[in-house]
Amino acid sequence: MNHEQADMILMELEDHMEKSLHVLVKDFAQVRTGRANPSLLDHIMIDYYGAQSPVRQISSVSVVEGNQLYIKPYDKSALKQIETAIYASDLGLNPMNDGMGIRLILPQPTEERRRELVKEVEKLAEHARISVRNIRRDGNDHMKKLGLPEDDEKGYLGDVQELTDKYIKKVDQELKNKTDELMKI
Repeated sequence: MNHEQADMILMELEDHMEKSLHVLVKDFAQVRTGRANPSLLDHIMIDYYGAQSPVRQISSVSVVEGNQLYIKPYDKSALKQIETAIYASDLGLNPMNDGMGIRLILPQPTEERRRELVKEVEKLAEHARISVRNIRRDGNDHMKKLGLPEDDEKGYLGDVQELTDKYIKKVDQELKNKTDELMKI
């Protein structure tokens, strides 16, 4: 019975670590690189017929020329609200309303800004590593409470460490990819 519990704990740990990695990837998508990415708009909401709705849900968002986003609402009456929400957001972009949609031009970040962004993503990656290590600690605690024979416990604790190493490596790879993307001109 205890071996089944240990296997379940391992599966849960992997699931939690995968979620930590997913959060990191989502956070990285919010970091502007100078290239247009529709996910920049993920956190921008407007009041659409009494309900808070994400801009991406009520409009089509396309990438134009690599550094521009074009937002075309399905309902043109929402155009002004989208424009206002973008102005009020932390994006720091000036939306250009052409009556049909909104164009956002993303300026290329300066070398100094790129270095700041790299520091920002390094912090995000470190938070993800800490999260993975905390999951490992909790997993180790659960394993020790199962009362497995010493050799089995040692084996399972090794599996937990292996899983941790795998996810730390994934975090580091995501960090490298994002850093490369940020430093590319």
